[in-house]
Amino acid sequence: MPAEREILSDGGFEYEVLEGWAKLPPELILGEVAAVAVDARDTVFLFTRGEHPLVVLDREGNVLRTFGHGVFKRPHGLDIGADGSLYCTDDSDHTVRQCTPEGKILLEMGVPGRPAAFMSGQPFQGCTHTALSPQGELYVSDGYGNACIHKFAPDGRLLKSWGRSGCAPGEFYIPHNLVCDGEGWVYVADRENHRVQVFDGEGRYETQWNNLHRPCALCKSADPQGRFYIGELGPFLEPFVARHMGQGSGGTITGDVLASCARELKPAERES
Repeated sequence: MPAEREILSDGGFEYEVLEGWAKLPPELILGEVAAVAVDARDTVFLFTRGEHPLVVLDREGNVLRTFGHGVFKRPHGLDIGADGSLYCTDDSDHTVRQCTPEGKILLEMGVPGRPAAFMSGQPFQGCTHTALSPQGELYVSDGYGNACIHKFAPDGRLLKSWGRSGCAPGEFYIPHNLVCDGEGWVYVADRENHRVQVFDGEGRYETQWNNLHRPCALCKSADPQGRFYIGELGPFLEPFVARHMGQGSGGTITGDVLASCARELKPAERES
């Protein structure tokens, strides 16, 4: 009797779960997969917190190679440029590295193991992800110990930064992920403010998407409709906030309270 197919659907969307798609040898244990990226040839790159930081598979799930051993401290974000370059964000090492699909490092941004001052607005303090503009400019969300977005020239020069801790438009409480569209708009998953904020390429606030729960992952499809896929995270902060509000205080956990807590959130208390 054939195995029962698992279909996930909502409205006009339908997806089938392909169990066992990744044909991993027994000795290759992934650990946490922090990020996934797919290039123009449908090559799949996994950025993992296991023994093999980068695992490369073909579209059929066959392992092609692994690399990045001994380079990354805590993989977090992964993006692919138009030329096939990988942009690997390490939140505990406070760096962004550009490398070839074979693993050769082309550019390293940030000083490994030397974070900027907490909530200083300077790169980097727990950086989380990257996005490339149509002109090749690089945006970095920063992150766990900062509350801003940095914009860099293709050669790595810092062009500008914007944002601060808070819940007003243009403020962030853990900017966790971001993408650019073909017109240069920047979309930021403002995780603990439960929204996606939209900016122009110079950081001017345009609008925001609400009714989300801790948007954590953000991806824009290449289809003509330009759909966005948003991964939402489960609850986490309730015990942390309770410590700051006092047990049984009867207080209401508002965006203002959460933004206040952001200034005190320590690296050991953050999530993926």
